[in-house]
Amino acid sequence: MAAIVPEPVTTLAPALPRPHVLRQRWCDVAFLHWAVRPDAVARFFPPGVRPDVLGGWTYVGLVPFRLVGTAIGRGPAVPWAGTFLETNVRLYSVDATGRRGVVFLSLDTDRALAVAAARAVFGMPCRWARMRFRTDGDVRSYTARLRWPGARARPHAHQHSRVTVRPEARPTLDGPLEAFLTARWGLHIAHLGRTWYVPNTHESWPLQRAEVLELDDGLVASVGLGDLARRAPDHVAFSAGVAATFGAPVLRSALNNSALLRDAQAGTSRRWTVGPIQQRYRPSASGDPMRCTHLDAARYGRSRSGPS
Repeated sequence: MAAIVPEPVTTLAPALPRPHVLRQRWCDVAFLHWAVRPDAVARFFPPGVRPDVLGGWTYVGLVPFRLVGTAIGRGPAVPWAGTFLETNVRLYSVDATGRRGVVFLSLDTDRALAVAAARAVFGMPCRWARMRFRTDGDVRSYTARLRWPGARARPHAHQHSRVTVRPEARPTLDGPLEAFLTARWGLHIAHLGRTWYVPNTHESWPLQRAEVLELDDGLVASVGLGDLARRAPDHVAFSAGVAATFGAPVLRSALNNSALLRDAQAGTSRRWTVGPIQQRYRPSASGDPMRCTHLDAARYGRSRSGPS
């Protein structure tokens, strides 16, 4: 691949092209990340996309959370099927236009309907799993066990995940690494023999430090990443959540990000340089922009209303 000049890392979301096809809330999000060398994961990326790096490293993420109030277009939140649990294994990507994104190696959820729809329409690597979310004071626990596809063909140790974290009552995390991992305005995916980019927008993540109380995970190994999750993560964070909106998929080769970059750079921001990457950060707003509702907390909450 020719030399790529990545777009600036910015927590100011670029304008999302219309049509807006999907809205949802991501709640009680735990971020566990391991630093790896780019050549160790390069084989997992779609054609025309490569690992994005910070300081010579790229990252593997294990991210369990509650997904609440999914709505199609401008419609209301989809009852029952639009609220579920998810745990994904992800990588961080950049394409030939410099657009940064996420590549999902797996998205495991407890809604079979969501799995079928995402696999059929978008080619997403979704898997059906038994999942549970619990809260005990400030402690969050997430469990998952694969059901379909291919669960029986995998070793037993690669079929389940159990993660427990405790967010720390400290100032918000907002450094260069946090921006690199969470200021992602789309995902790259291979589907129908071509590489697509699915844009999204959301608020800046309100991130807290978090302590891992338990980690017994086989999902990272199940996608071909070996024993990575047997060692302690290099970075752990927690967020109450954000509301997200997705635009329509576009072919990677058709991307032109100059206008989006101008939009992202138009607002008031802080900036500094980490290696070759110029990074811009929006000053944190007061208050929590998220309205995730904790109902039925013994399993997982359902929002009283869809995303606004």
